[in-house]
Amino acid sequence: MLDYNTKRHRVKVGSTHLFIRCKKLNRNGRMKTELRAAITQLSAERNLPKEVVLAALESALVSAYKRETSALEQDVVVKIDPNVGEISFYVQKTVVESVANPDREISLEDARALRTGAQVGDVASIECTPRNIGRIAVQAAKQVVLQRLREAEHRIIYEELTDREGKVVSGIVQFIEPKRVYVRLNRTEAMLPLNEQVPREHYYRGQRLKFYLLDVAQGGKEPQIIVSRSHPNLIRRLFELEIPEVHNGIVELKAIAREAGHRTKVAVTATQENVDPVGCCLGPRGIRLQSIIKELNGEKMDVIQWHGDPGVFISNALSPAQVASINISEETNTATVIVPDKQLSLAIGKEGQNARLAAKLTGWRIDIKSISAIEAERVAIQGPEVSAEAISPAVIESQPLEPALAEDIEAEEPIEFPPIPEAPPEKPEEKQIRFAEDMLLAALTAGTTDKAKSGVKKRRGGKVTKRRKEEDHIEDRIVDDEM
Repeated sequence: MLDYNTKRHRVKVGSTHLFIRCKKLNRNGRMKTELRAAITQLSAERNLPKEVVLAALESALVSAYKRETSALEQDVVVKIDPNVGEISFYVQKTVVESVANPDREISLEDARALRTGAQVGDVASIECTPRNIGRIAVQAAKQVVLQRLREAEHRIIYEELTDREGKVVSGIVQFIEPKRVYVRLNRTEAMLPLNEQVPREHYYRGQRLKFYLLDVAQGGKEPQIIVSRSHPNLIRRLFELEIPEVHNGIVELKAIAREAGHRTKVAVTATQENVDPVGCCLGPRGIRLQSIIKELNGEKMDVIQWHGDPGVFISNALSPAQVASINISEETNTATVIVPDKQLSLAIGKEGQNARLAAKLTGWRIDIKSISAIEAERVAIQGPEVSAEAISPAVIESQPLEPALAEDIEAEEPIEFPPIPEAPPEKPEEKQIRFAEDMLLAALTAGTTDKAKSGVKKRRGGKVTKRRKEEDHIEDRIVDDEM
């Protein structure tokens, strides 16, 4: 035991001063009070249980004793009683008949001298409390205490975060690097890699955000913690935090499709009757959903009704676009969606985003077509009807001339145009035989041309044709009167 008048060694661990002196409770009880206060303060500062602090202190004193006595091979045990303020050192040795290693073995006779009834194979504890501990050993004890406390702290943090893996944690941005962002999570530090960041988000020091705890791995010195801001499960955890029905299981999130920073689609359903899942997620005037969108820095979000029928589910997933009809092929897992022409761009979305998210949400391959495109494909497959332009001359011959067209040809006088000089033929043309069909076609063509020219003349010269008909009618009356 140390003498009472021996100078105490004061060691600073953090902001706590430890007075290391192997002395039992003195007259004033100062050792008891100082030791208990130091352990309590260390436990509060490091947020560690008192048992952990005591174990670290005992391990540090063991290292100091071995360093001081040069007994590295001995099995030394230190016991601290903070209630009494007592620190005791013991060397544990195995009881044997013939001693081969004095540092770890003790003879049966010596063991029975310490404790009556000792047998071979028992472990004997021999008290070896030193009278004094040097300053170098005290400094070594300090380093060991700090190391043991850090290891204990990292171990406890690792166990806590392992239980919270896959949940939402809140953190503050510490500093930013080109390919990663370091975030402070309560008592430890996490890393936000570049591939887990949201492209449209800009981070700055001191910014408080919610993160998805992606992975916790035990590293060399401290746990390696990876967090994410772009993981789809971040949406699920935020819904559980903001919406009580989702947290209680009344509303279930069936599927989530997300393009981080741009748009997210969430399919929800109710596990109880008479519950509107979409209305529960929106909240009064959309306040619940707006709080989630605010946490995601304005990312657009669509909440749709899940349905067991794939056709109805796909139609809901393509909202806000309206769907005319859906054809589903289960063999190829493909759905052909027909939408009105005005809804085509809305169904596809900007750069195909709406259709892409709907395909991720439903798990079906979606092919979107407009009604006009479907009709064009149908006409191409079935063949177009015979149009008036495709009618052959033989068909024209069998059709009678319309009465109205015949009256126009007989009533109107043909307009004479000055003859156009023609170049003399190089060879005498042979006399061609004109058949009745050619004559009929020529008469029809001439009548149509005269009618068109007379119409042009009507537009240009006013009511010329009408005046001419009236003059012809007056002349016919005069001839009838003379006769």
